[in-house]
Amino acid sequence: MRIQVSAVLALTLLTGFLVAPRVQAQRGGAAVQLPAGAGQEVVQSKCAQCHGLNLITGSAGFSKDGWAALIATMVALPPDQAGLVSGYLATNFPVNPARRPSLVSGEATIRITEWITPTLGQRTRDPIEAPDGSIWWTGMWASLVGRLDPRTGEMKEYPLPPTARPHSIVADKDGNIWYTGNSNATIGKLDPRTGKITEYKTQSQDPHSAVFHPNGRLYFTAQGARTIGRLSPETGETTEVPTEPNPYGIQVAADGTLWVAHNGTNKLSSVHPDTLAIRYYEVPDAASRIRRLGFTSDGMVWYGNSRGRIGRLNPKTGEIKEWPSPSGPTSSPYAFTVVNDIIWYNESGMRPDALVRFDPKTERFQSWAIPSGVGIIRNFGVTKAGNLLIHQTSSNRVGLVEIPK
Repeated sequence: MRIQVSAVLALTLLTGFLVAPRVQAQRGGAAVQLPAGAGQEVVQSKCAQCHGLNLITGSAGFSKDGWAALIATMVALPPDQAGLVSGYLATNFPVNPARRPSLVSGEATIRITEWITPTLGQRTRDPIEAPDGSIWWTGMWASLVGRLDPRTGEMKEYPLPPTARPHSIVADKDGNIWYTGNSNATIGKLDPRTGKITEYKTQSQDPHSAVFHPNGRLYFTAQGARTIGRLSPETGETTEVPTEPNPYGIQVAADGTLWVAHNGTNKLSSVHPDTLAIRYYEVPDAASRIRRLGFTSDGMVWYGNSRGRIGRLNPKTGEIKEWPSPSGPTSSPYAFTVVNDIIWYNESGMRPDALVRFDPKTERFQSWAIPSGVGIIRNFGVTKAGNLLIHQTSSNRVGLVEIPK
């Protein structure tokens, strides 16, 4: 089923009509009692409009300037309130040194450039490169997608249906931007040239991550619904099959097999693109959870393990080998990709968020702190030039990691 939607591009409409649904969708979280003190009431009234206060109490903490910088990417407060809030938070939630990453030096060099996206509090995430070289991202909490020209820094945001709350995006060969409507059970297509949006209804309630296959079809996961789906762009027909808990990241291997990471069990799965037949591979430790994966040219499947390790699966033999991440068991590898047979991932449990490089040939790690590493990178994009696209959801940033060849 497809639905035509007219995109309205005025930022005033974007901020005026999309804030309320985002507030309602994110209100809640664990019940939290903040410490008494000047600024407590303002924090409770302002911050709780968009997210649970447990995100404050569970943070790694910041200095007053750090809190001020973070708050400024979320909401525009009057100067007197901004100073009061940042002072209160710095007093009660200072920097926690226990969560600093264990950075590893090495010979590789990188250059990181970051941009702050326009709409405050949108939770920027999952950047990709379109065929024309532009960078696109989703603003999940504000139901938008955005375009960045990395040469000029110019940005433009496109509002989506307010209930869409897009999780991930992917571009087709014609430059259309496809998104997963995580909150309204749709897969959407935006034509940047006209602003027209076409929505395709899914059986699952929470489409999550998506990838185009060489056969022209779009494949997607639905984490909460525990399904894997296939969409035909020509007809709008969708087919979905049940899986083991919480299918998350999805990628296509060189032989055309789909591979899925599972965030609700200690498994990876391979999926036949035509029959949607699934085969599961169990990784060590029943508490392991996997969000993203990638492939090296020798056909090995690589993944990040929530238990502070990265792993390699030989799909022909089922053999698995894992390596501990530099920052240890609480480092929480999350985003994951492979570029020129080098493994890249982030340690999402650390502050600042750490970008990690692993060379399978030498089995050596190297890592860097993300400049704005409040957290966290949830997915990587890879450019045609072999560079990384990153983001920081909490501080509305999208970034480019240039890797010298």
